Amino acid sequence: MRQTCLDMVYNLAKKDDRVVFIGSDLGPGVLDQFREEMPDRFFMEGVSEANIIGMAAGMAMEGYIPYVNTIATFLTRRCLEQISMDLCLHNLPVRLIANGGGLVYAPLGPTHIAIDDIALMRSQPNMAVVSPTDLEEMKRFMPTTLDWPSPIYIRLGKGGDPVVPGQPETFEIGKAALVKPAGDVLIAASGVMVNRALEAADILDGKSVNCGVANFHTIKPLDEPFLLNLAKQVQTIVTVDEHLVSGGLGTAILECLNDQYDGPLPNVTRLGIKDQFTIEYGSQESMLSSFGLQPPQLAEAILAAVKGINHTDEKTLPKLSI
Repeated sequence: MRQTCLDMVYNLAKKDDRVVFIGSDLGPGVLDQFREEMPDRFFMEGVSEANIIGMAAGMAMEGYIPYVNTIATFLTRRCLEQISMDLCLHNLPVRLIANGGGLVYAPLGPTHIAIDDIALMRSQPNMAVVSPTDLEEMKRFMPTTLDWPSPIYIRLGKGGDPVVPGQPETFEIGKAALVKPAGDVLIAASGVMVNRALEAADILDGKSVNCGVANFHTIKPLDEPFLLNLAKQVQTIVTVDEHLVSGGLGTAILECLNDQYDGPLPNVTRLGIKDQFTIEYGSQESMLSSFGLQPPQLAEAILAAVKGINHTDEKTLPKLSI
């Protein structure tokens, strides 16, 4: 997914002279062809993430469309003030490409694990937040970034994820997609969790629980009409976040239903990472398992939600003590 995104930046730059690329200490080999063919629009800075946000803001004010790329935690936590004051306050068309959203950098520990990035970016006025599911959706999404008038946060997975079946042939920022028809239950997910939600739904089909799956690739602006329409058709909505439960897609969905839904609300269960830092080192897959976010665990939690059971994940990590 990451390589596809960068390849798309190169292709967009060949077609549009406004496109510039700014990276932060990404190492040799990143977009070499871009650097060789368009050196005046390629910038690889050192470990200076806050500085590259300022650079991008200045270039955007001069009419360019900067695509900024670095590790998600450094791009969000470290640069939050610059993103807020330099980009969002002035509503500038800068694209923040965040490597390793979620648990991708599990081998490097909590300093590199982006489990609060969606919450941080959702909180900023004018910022769009997009989490593509796979490389094919990335290909459909990237051309739409040229004409979007405001900043965009692009959450990248590790790559190599299976292509999600049943996706629309086009992409529109702010428009969700139903990838499996809803029954009594709707699973709402984004990014790499969409495939896992589909696997969980398949498991539940064998237990006579009919689950639909919706891909909310755009977490902000949320597709509110789509959500409100589906909420009338289901009894239970389960949200799945590779993120803290607080502030992610589940929170966005709860806010929409609370503020705009007219009628008795469906039951809503949010699955994600509890209010804690990670303390394990491992792989993305092992960390997803630790937080109960692999398909069999999701199916178990969804089944408990349907039955009205207070499901508690016994594998929740202990709190970090220093």
